[in-house]
Amino acid sequence: MKNLLYKGLLILSIIAVSSCKKDWLSIPSPTKLDDETVFKNLNAVDMAVLGIYPSTFHQELYYNLTANSDEVITTENNNSKTRLATYNYTPSESPSGLYTTAYRAIEMANLVLKKLPPYTPKDAKEEKKKNMLLGECYAIRAMSYLNIVRHFGDVPYTNIPTEDAKSYSSGRVSRDSIYDRSIQDLQKAVELLPWQSEGMIQTPERFSKNAAYGILARTALYAAGYSLRWDLNTYSPSSLQLAQRPDQNRIQELYKIASDACEEVIKRGENRLLPKFETVFRDLVNGRYNAESMLEHGQFGNDFNSSAIGYTNGIAILRGNVNFGRSFPLQGAMPTLWFDYDAQDTRRGVTIANFGLTSTNERWLNPYSMMGIGKFRVVWKADKGVADNKRNINWIFLRYSDVLLMYAEAQNELNNGPTTAAINAFKEVRKRAFNGDETKIGVIPTSYQEFKNAIIEERKLELAFEGWRKTDLVRWGIFYEKLTETQAKLQQLARREAGSKYANVPRYAAYKVGTVSFEDPVVEIVPNYTYMTQPSSTERTRLTTEGYKLVNLDGDAVNTGATRFNFFDTSNGQLSAWVTSVFSGLRKNQSELHPLGISKINENPGLTGQELPGY
Repeated sequence: MKNLLYKGLLILSIIAVSSCKKDWLSIPSPTKLDDETVFKNLNAVDMAVLGIYPSTFHQELYYNLTANSDEVITTENNNSKTRLATYNYTPSESPSGLYTTAYRAIEMANLVLKKLPPYTPKDAKEEKKKNMLLGECYAIRAMSYLNIVRHFGDVPYTNIPTEDAKSYSSGRVSRDSIYDRSIQDLQKAVELLPWQSEGMIQTPERFSKNAAYGILARTALYAAGYSLRWDLNTYSPSSLQLAQRPDQNRIQELYKIASDACEEVIKRGENRLLPKFETVFRDLVNGRYNAESMLEHGQFGNDFNSSAIGYTNGIAILRGNVNFGRSFPLQGAMPTLWFDYDAQDTRRGVTIANFGLTSTNERWLNPYSMMGIGKFRVVWKADKGVADNKRNINWIFLRYSDVLLMYAEAQNELNNGPTTAAINAFKEVRKRAFNGDETKIGVIPTSYQEFKNAIIEERKLELAFEGWRKTDLVRWGIFYEKLTETQAKLQQLARREAGSKYANVPRYAAYKVGTVSFEDPVVEIVPNYTYMTQPSSTERTRLTTEGYKLVNLDGDAVNTGATRFNFFDTSNGQLSAWVTSVFSGLRKNQSELHPLGISKINENPGLTGQELPGY
């Protein structure tokens, strides 16, 4: 697969070299393809399609564009990334990497969708291969538009190659139209693509019918949901509103599309939840495929589009560590997220790494403000990877648990309350979280709003740090409210506010340090002792004598010097500035989308005067 990917990239570099045409949509303009060398041979087309996949992903999907929410915080310090994470957006600093790479994927998919259909298959086998390649391109194009629209709203749209365009500039197009066309693309894709079990698609790093159904469901839910809208004629800031599309009949059609798509995957039975949540991510970091992972972006040791998976979004490993190299997370878990999980929920310790490593492979217990992202931890790998920021870790676009939760959500919307099928799908995800013990999953609501609230919470617990939370909150219409609530909870935790769920959260913990090797069996550190106030000098002496490490959970990270993450300003005993200003720029009917940015508007004359209102 690795060699094929390289060949695919090479073919694309040949067939998409720069021409003298003016840039459009911030992507290079390709010359005409060499039909004789590429589109007369399905094997060559296969490699060309494979070469599109790197442009379906960019680090911004999990980092710059989703830096702060009720699940994640930035660890950046007073730079452009900090301003993005605190919602102090400016057009000059708007992220552009995803936008550019996604349009590149769209352009390449458009080229194949134009050039491949005239090819006449020699036999039934070639017919299936041709259909598969066309299906992949329809799915890639649709998923790329989904990723652009959910972060930038109404954007330029094209379904033809640049070489066929009459103009090399384009203005914004209604996101409803883009979503509907993308749904049509995905409906074509599921007709053309083979099921994973048919053996034509060897890995989840390429679209199968299974994956296309899942992305179809996801796109339909976004198309039915809320988004930040404005008058595309006047661009008046007063026209900004968080709303669904006005056609209620279409909204119900979209929920039906989502439900039906998920049901096809569920009925097929090829995908399933693994018995242990932990195994999903141990497999992921070691490059093993399984029946739960339905679509992944392959890395193969290369830093495709600044991936840095396991480095930017992993656990902290101090410089000088011989076994694992350095890991320098630029984001971590929102401190309140740890307490959103039931203590017996097996997902908590997997999702949130409550320890990091010193340069000598010793574990340190993280304070609440420096909890790491555990799903992509390098200590679960069998080797360190190519380099510190190139860990050979794939990115998961779609898991089967997501399909189950989307199905439950769509069924609830269609029936104004959860059906038996919806409850069973929801229950399946919850049961796995508690090792199959149904007695621990709690009472599942049966009213519409309570079940929807349960879905909103469960998607956070199940899919945290997988790149969907911020835009999910937007499509539910609760983005501002949920983040405002989270900011208040963060301060309650820091103060251990009386009457709150955090009133009795320990301030100090003591633990045995221990060392780490590859394929570390440990999921989380369970402290041996916890304290509400600093232990007495006698107790501290006892702990030291008996080999325990004492940590101030309000911000005393071992050997890091990262005092800015203390909950309290040690100089005056007040809450630290980052606690009180974590979402300082948050504005309702403004922060739900990113501005396009100066560079993207300058590169496309059709966007002149079409910046997000208010910027």
